[in-house]
Amino acid sequence: MQRQATAHHASPSAAEVLRSLWYCSLSWFTARTQYVRTSVTSSSPSVVLYGVSQGSVLGPILFVLYTADVLQLVRDHGLVPHAYADDTRILGICPPSETDALQTQVSDCLDAVASWMADNRLQLNHSKTDALWCSSTRRQYQIPARPVRVGGTYLSPTSCRRSEPRDSI
Repeated sequence: MQRQATAHHASPSAAEVLRSLWYCSLSWFTARTQYVRTSVTSSSPSVVLYGVSQGSVLGPILFVLYTADVLQLVRDHGLVPHAYADDTRILGICPPSETDALQTQVSDCLDAVASWMADNRLQLNHSKTDALWCSSTRRQYQIPARPVRVGGTYLSPTSCRRSEPRDSI
């Protein structure tokens, strides 16, 4: 019994659609401009060479892909990352007798994160970096008071931290 060979080709209309989508997406990445407009005036358009347009569904996806390695880097240091948008928290737990070791572990991890960020054209914002020790009221006297090293900067532990709302754009 012989089988007949058949070729499957996209119809010309499907090929045209794919070609059109390709050129559209290519122009979206390469021919974008932006300008600033107020109620009185507008700036002249400038070509956007880097980044993704604000509000694009592509922005969060690319950010997650771009920064996924840093979460594994934190895990490799035996700590737990918690990420939400562009905010990453590094969590560690230890008995009171091992706070020195945890402090060193966190500092080493932050050094690695800062190095990774520099290698990936990002910068750790030391002014938005906090160190927070948590304990029961009965054990608070065991919390280290010395600063936590973050690269060449030393952060004094805060006694309280609450998330502040981001400025709206």
